[in-house]
Amino acid sequence: MFRINKLTDYAVALLVDMARTGCVRSAQQIASDTGVPLPTVAKIMKLLAKDGLVQSIRGAAGGYGLGRAPREITVAHMIQAIEGPIALTSCVETSPDEECGIEALCPMHGHWNRVNNAVHRALSEVTLADMAQDRPLFVVPASA
Repeated sequence: MFRINKLTDYAVALLVDMARTGCVRSAQQIASDTGVPLPTVAKIMKLLAKDGLVQSIRGAAGGYGLGRAPREITVAHMIQAIEGPIALTSCVETSPDEECGIEALCPMHGHWNRVNNAVHRALSEVTLADMAQDRPLFVVPASA
């Protein structure tokens, strides 16, 4: 099953919260506001800051704020900041110097790239601004 990990799920929730509030807050305040444990918030903020999605501001009024406008941060960026490159299979993420051992005989060779690219494109189309809206992204019609 394709599933983002819990840390990534928390990271998205923290970023959505930050986009909604729009202000600089301490890790302690973010933890208090979101219910995510402080050590987890600190770990996530460090990873997000390394990727430029948040910025750390020093001083008495310091804390964490978004590093870019919410419309410039995609779901793909958020996932990659925590988990690394988006790859559905190991053969999609291997470098040209690496081989999987059955590449020459594999009926899926090359096809997983198409699937992976489609998933990446879809994740790149949804932004933090979209995620931070109060309404659902997709409306599921009520069954008759």
